[in-house]
Amino acid sequence: MSRPGFVLEVDERTPPLLVHQGEGFLLERFPLGTRVVYPPDSLPPVANVDAAIQRALMQPVDSPPLPDLLRSGMRLTIVFDDISLPLPQMRPPDIRQRVIEHVLELAAEAGVDDVELIAANSLHRRMTPAELKRIVGERVFRAFFPKHLRNHDAEDPDGLVHLGTTGHGEDVEINRRAAESDLIVYANINLTAMSGGSKSVTVGLGSYRSLRHHHNVHTLRHSRSFNDPPNSAMHHSYDRMAEVLGEAVKVFTIETTLNLDSFPNHVGFLNRREWEWGIGDQLSYLAAKRANDLAPPKLRRRLWQSNDAPYGVTGVNAGRPDSVHPLTLANVHRQQLTEVQGQSDIGVWGLPFICPYNVNSIMNPILVMSLGLGYFFNLYRNQPIVRRGGVGIFYHPMPKEFHPVHHPSYIDFFEEVLPQTTDPAAIEAKYEQQFATDPWYTHLYRTSYAYHGVHPFYMWYWGAHAMEHLGDVIFVGADRKTAAVMGFRAASSLADALEMARDTVGSSPSITYLHAPPVTLADVR
Repeated sequence: MSRPGFVLEVDERTPPLLVHQGEGFLLERFPLGTRVVYPPDSLPPVANVDAAIQRALMQPVDSPPLPDLLRSGMRLTIVFDDISLPLPQMRPPDIRQRVIEHVLELAAEAGVDDVELIAANSLHRRMTPAELKRIVGERVFRAFFPKHLRNHDAEDPDGLVHLGTTGHGEDVEINRRAAESDLIVYANINLTAMSGGSKSVTVGLGSYRSLRHHHNVHTLRHSRSFNDPPNSAMHHSYDRMAEVLGEAVKVFTIETTLNLDSFPNHVGFLNRREWEWGIGDQLSYLAAKRANDLAPPKLRRRLWQSNDAPYGVTGVNAGRPDSVHPLTLANVHRQQLTEVQGQSDIGVWGLPFICPYNVNSIMNPILVMSLGLGYFFNLYRNQPIVRRGGVGIFYHPMPKEFHPVHHPSYIDFFEEVLPQTTDPAAIEAKYEQQFATDPWYTHLYRTSYAYHGVHPFYMWYWGAHAMEHLGDVIFVGADRKTAAVMGFRAASSLADALEMARDTVGSSPSITYLHAPPVTLADVR
């Protein structure tokens, strides 16, 4: 029987606590009285994943069984989440591979021979053939790539179709092949409460024309939080778009959830609470810490990126998207939700080596900002762990490093935009259109492996709510010049950061440390 998540109050007996710091980690002693929010124990996986998939396809929610939706002569498009999920990457076989193989077997039995597979990469970079193969598996890759297995192209003028507008005037434009199919089958992984549901097709197969309606400063400032859909203006927009989509094409979704087995055995201490570490965990920590600190940066990055997570699948549900998603969210909450009483003056987050946009890549400073003030700050329901006007303390070295192939527009955003202003609304008004429509960025997005020209803007907007909410932001261990360009302060240690925070929150602040990863979703009452 797994234990629920809980909140620890640091006292004299509390051991040093593990904090992630980019491609590194450390043990930190927190002040007495600090609240530490832990997730529930990792849930046991379903005993037979293939049987769970088969059951979901044959007994879907608010939908006929999938075989009843398949027929000879139809156009079937199978869509799947890209490498931004899960994080870290899943140990093969990927759950999407297993779902897709089951769907293809049923399609073959029904005589369906017009089948295409599309990665729902939206404005993310295209995946390489090797990355596609990793997700869909060797058999599917050999059978469909490259003609019938491909990345979505959000800038292909002939490959998009406008389905209409919502009552709020939001354009719904998606991939033409999918829109003109008799059925879209979507294979999803829900790592957090933010993903899946209405988001999957409308965002994953959308264009800039569509995404600009919800990936903007106003909407993201009113999404409180991204992981609390009823209080998220972003999700309200997704829902309106999904209604328009549903009138144009039938969608059958298969949503899956995972447990918190985020790290392999050789760094298994990262999955466990510190006071539960045995001698083996302590020795593993010391060995891993020493090896990690001595490794050259490129080797360290490669080793972290190659750590496949041994996730267990905790649920598979299929059918009508708006009926399936509540079941998915219940599974996510069962695994991640921890109740927290009240807010603190200071919130602390340790940021790991990976985010949705640096898989097999480099986490540049803008992605660090997005991971901290966007993703980790928003790991809450109801209200943030830190009060309005409080201080956010994040751990990350924040080196000034960029992947020149994956993040070309990020480099220019950092060098040309941020020195002028860090205000999200001012950036949006003055610079977004220039980057979003730049022919060179578009060319690199379509033909190379670059994120769309507008992507760094969206990552900056992702932190807009936190920037508006917090009175100060401090990065422990960060490069001072890099942090300054972004409008943040840098501290060399937690003690220094707390001293810097005194001007904002006084000399005896309350502190909450959200212990993640594995992912913890704070339910702040």
